[in-house]
Amino acid sequence: MPAPQQPIDTANAIEIRGLTKTYAAAGAAPPKQALKGLDLTIPAGSIFGLLGPNGAGKSTTINILAGLVRKTAGKVTIWGFDQDVNPRQSRAAIGVMPQELNIDPFLSPRASLEVQAGLYGVPKYERWTDELLELVGLTDQAESYSRHLSGGMKRRLLLAKALVHRPQILVLDEPTAGVDIQLREMLWRNVRKLNQQGMTIILTTHYLEEAQDMCDRIAIIDRGELVLCEDTATLLGRADSKTLIVQTAAEPALPPLPEGARAERRPDGRLAISYAPSRLSTDALIAALHGAGLPIRDVAVETPDLEDVFVQLTSRP
Repeated sequence: MPAPQQPIDTANAIEIRGLTKTYAAAGAAPPKQALKGLDLTIPAGSIFGLLGPNGAGKSTTINILAGLVRKTAGKVTIWGFDQDVNPRQSRAAIGVMPQELNIDPFLSPRASLEVQAGLYGVPKYERWTDELLELVGLTDQAESYSRHLSGGMKRRLLLAKALVHRPQILVLDEPTAGVDIQLREMLWRNVRKLNQQGMTIILTTHYLEEAQDMCDRIAIIDRGELVLCEDTATLLGRADSKTLIVQTAAEPALPPLPEGARAERRPDGRLAISYAPSRLSTDALIAALHGAGLPIRDVAVETPDLEDVFVQLTSRP
């Protein structure tokens, strides 16, 4: 496969318009519509989180981008190439680290990378196998059979395979599922390095704290539709809730609270008072506690995280 030509427009790494996927009926079951007119724009150079519950359509979207699943309708543009008009160029612009360990057990890591490079048509003089092995920490295991690698090492090899053709876009599908802390730190260190060099990163994960720490923009999809797509900071601000943590000099009874505030005592003796900042200010709440004669020793405020927002946006009746 030849190297991708210069794209028409690199302001956006990926543009998805009206993407629909309907899987054919199985037996008596009705057809399943996995994607329902999805519209999504992923800026070039970003670390982009694609989140959603199980069955939301994340894997279908990724497989369509990778050319593994044929869409039912819609338009997909990858690095400026229309997937229908320039399928080879659009596939060459993207590398996918899958969740499944699809590695030939009888090939060494070096051989796996060489085979993968050959499949992408990378000339021998352009291959960077040794650098990739060093990048993912597999230099010492370069000639070992892949079946002898640990689970973490196999995941490192998957990352290297996704990078053999030097794609402009890297998709990480649940990259840290079931891995240890060392591998996780190595992976995120490499991801940040690749992003600093200009690579666009797309991340799907069920570890929402990782998405919150890594991603500068996040899209949440549910039941095949886009719920929202915003900068991470803006998204976190959507949760209209805070918790005031109050440490008291003694353990008096729970004081009367303004309307909309709810208190509980934590096992360590501190009071946790939940409230909505849009209806009650922190100052007003503290003033109410003082007015009730509560002996306050220290206070702190806990703000919601991505998990809180995610649950609010994807809760199903």
